[in-house]
Amino acid sequence: MTIQAIDVKYTAVATAENGRDGRVASDDGNLDVVVNPPKEMGGSGAGTNPEQLFAAGYSACFQGALGVVARKEKADISGSVVTAKVGIGSNGDGGFGLEVALSAHIPNVDAATAKDLLEKAHQVCPYSNATRGNIKVELSVV
Repeated sequence: MTIQAIDVKYTAVATAENGRDGRVASDDGNLDVVVNPPKEMGGSGAGTNPEQLFAAGYSACFQGALGVVARKEKADISGSVVTAKVGIGSNGDGGFGLEVALSAHIPNVDAATAKDLLEKAHQVCPYSNATRGNIKVELSVV
């Protein structure tokens, strides 16, 4: 597989201490959170977890990609929201895997247009491009 070169405009930097049961902070101090495994995975659930952070990033990024597509298509996505659900579980090979369900509510367009916008945003979004072919990602209009 060939890795596509990109013209980097920004690089985010974050450092984790003590893995899934510790702390994660960005180099600029804007993000500094305690991370703990969720109760469903035997943890305390007292802090956030990597899957929540991934869901937050993916939903925000996908909403941005939806905006890019909507401007191109001259579609009104005002009032829209994108929700990302990130699941983690055993992949059957002794490791772990992720799956994502992205849902969008776009009140000012019909269902067919919303579905089309989601499919096009999925081609534009950097998170979608990074996960494509690696994990299951489902799209739905709500």
